[in-house]
Amino acid sequence: MPYSYLWLIPLLPFIGFLINGTIGRKLPRNAVTGIALLFTAVPAVIVAYLWTIMKAANAPEVIRVVSRPWIAITGFQVNFAFTVDHLTLIMLSIITGVGFLIHLYSAGYMAHEDGYWRFFAYLNLFMFFMSVLVLSESFLLLFVGWEGVGLASYLLIGFYFKKDAAANAGKKAFIVNRIGDFGFLLAMFLLIAHFGNLNFTQVFAEITAHPEWHGGFLTAIALLLVLGAAGKSAQIPLYVWLPDAMEGPTPVSALIHAATMVTAGIYMVARCHTLFDRSPFALGVVAIIGAATALFAASIGMVQQDIKRVLAYSTVSQLGYMFLACGVAAYSAAIFHLMTHAFFKALLFLAAGSVIHALSGEQDMRKMGALRKRIPVTFWTMTAGVFAIAGIYPFSGFFSKDEILYQTFTSPNPLAKLLWLVGLVTAGMTSFYMFRLWFKTFFGASHVEEEGAHGHTVAQGKDEHDEGQAAHSHGVHESPWVMLAPLVILAILSVIGGWVGIPAALGGHNEMEHFLDPVFTTEVAPTIVGHGLELGLAAVSLLTAFIGLLIAYFLYIRKPGASTAFVLRVKPLYTLLENKFYVDEVYHALIVMPLIVLTRILLYGVVDFGIVDASGKLAGAATRGLGSVTRRIQSGNIRSYAGWLALGAAAVLTVMIFGHSLWPH
Repeated sequence: MPYSYLWLIPLLPFIGFLINGTIGRKLPRNAVTGIALLFTAVPAVIVAYLWTIMKAANAPEVIRVVSRPWIAITGFQVNFAFTVDHLTLIMLSIITGVGFLIHLYSAGYMAHEDGYWRFFAYLNLFMFFMSVLVLSESFLLLFVGWEGVGLASYLLIGFYFKKDAAANAGKKAFIVNRIGDFGFLLAMFLLIAHFGNLNFTQVFAEITAHPEWHGGFLTAIALLLVLGAAGKSAQIPLYVWLPDAMEGPTPVSALIHAATMVTAGIYMVARCHTLFDRSPFALGVVAIIGAATALFAASIGMVQQDIKRVLAYSTVSQLGYMFLACGVAAYSAAIFHLMTHAFFKALLFLAAGSVIHALSGEQDMRKMGALRKRIPVTFWTMTAGVFAIAGIYPFSGFFSKDEILYQTFTSPNPLAKLLWLVGLVTAGMTSFYMFRLWFKTFFGASHVEEEGAHGHTVAQGKDEHDEGQAAHSHGVHESPWVMLAPLVILAILSVIGGWVGIPAALGGHNEMEHFLDPVFTTEVAPTIVGHGLELGLAAVSLLTAFIGLLIAYFLYIRKPGASTAFVLRVKPLYTLLENKFYVDEVYHALIVMPLIVLTRILLYGVVDFGIVDASGKLAGAATRGLGSVTRRIQSGNIRSYAGWLALGAAAVLTVMIFGHSLWPH
């Protein structure tokens, strides 16, 4: 089996999890760090080796490793199998490469934390399940990884489990994701019912062999998969868990809620493109959900004051972009943006963590400012991330976002122009809130509470921020190089990472699209247009990004008081955005409270108290009554026993004498 080493990619992080999870408590921190880094570095090296194989001449387009039939019953079989194609290779590169950098960063960021061994054990567990998810060759094995990353996410979000906010955020993420998983499960049941199979190869081959299949049950399966993807990738209406997940440590936000796990839904839709291509309705739903989520989340991100929450809503918005790309059958563009987003969003979260580290746990941007000279490496690396996500040429985000907008504008979707306009407006809003974050954090007057860095902020930090960052304070200071080195690498990738997708209209060859061509042979006919239109759309997109930058500059640098005056003029709208459209409150009133009331009345009042408890009490009362009667019989009185004996003998004689006539013949 020439590619049997593929098993090592998920297996090694799992071994790291077992070692740190069982004996890590007794090991020195350096040993815990070494184990966690080693068992994530080796898979990254294996993935790098896979690149050399799959980019070589006459290289195989797909590598499969099948161990044996996993589930085999009459008429149904699922293999325990891994597959590596060009899509998988890109995902593995992100997971292992960015994942390793975040592990390295965590060694510095979490250095003062209790439960250090537990944190790295959870990180390795997440790497294991995420690798299984993208390597799987069947819906069932993908679902195992899907559920596993949900478990790892729950553990990492709730790492500070003594804080109510963190514990509740973990439970919220777990429960909301289960709603999406219910849709995924139903989709698998329908696949079994119609195909008798869950292996990707067989299912997609059968769909391809029947060109007459359109809509119908394929639409039903696709829509159920969309429900699952909406939960995992935080799309409307299941996005609510992601902003609250920022209660976890900042490296967790970078790894799980920016670079990898939340992209699982995008990956799943792209992987199942054969199915989605046969259902224009499902594709339309995906596009509308994506565009709506992108705009909705961007509007909330514009008014947030917590630096991590700005990035959280930014993540939701960018995931909407990827959903939009999938909805217009531009799967290569979606994966391209997924990759560049992994670079600059991981960078932004880690840089935000470096800022928080410098301010001893402070996350409120109103208490920052003028930090660019005090933490210069963090400033310059975060600058690369801000320019990349804002879509400024020639940073990576410009090319991937521009590709999505162009593909949307030229798609045959009847709402294409409207979807493009929504995407364009969202691009302007993204540029505004990211430069707002940049200006408020690094420019203008300083609002840092210097004394608070040693005292006041620490006291607040224990309740509101990463506990470890609040627990130690040394004034405003740059982070150690174990944290800065990953920032520098990610900053370089945020600048040049998009150059693999430069389109022909801008003088490139779009290597990314060509690399993914063997995977995404879509049945949706592309619209052929000239380079002039693409250049014009790119110019409009770039102009929109600069408008967002200029507005942020005017409000927060040129005339700092103007933002306050503007807020007062649009106070109702600002309040609505600041409270996130009251979505959490609406969900609480319409779903959570009715469920709680129903649970307390039906399950507690009727089932638990009325049936279970009442049955127990009834059984107890019956036993006591029977015991009371029996106690009267067992009185210890000889005359009583003689009386009962005489009565019994009389009964036996009666039966013997008259029984013949009593029994039916």
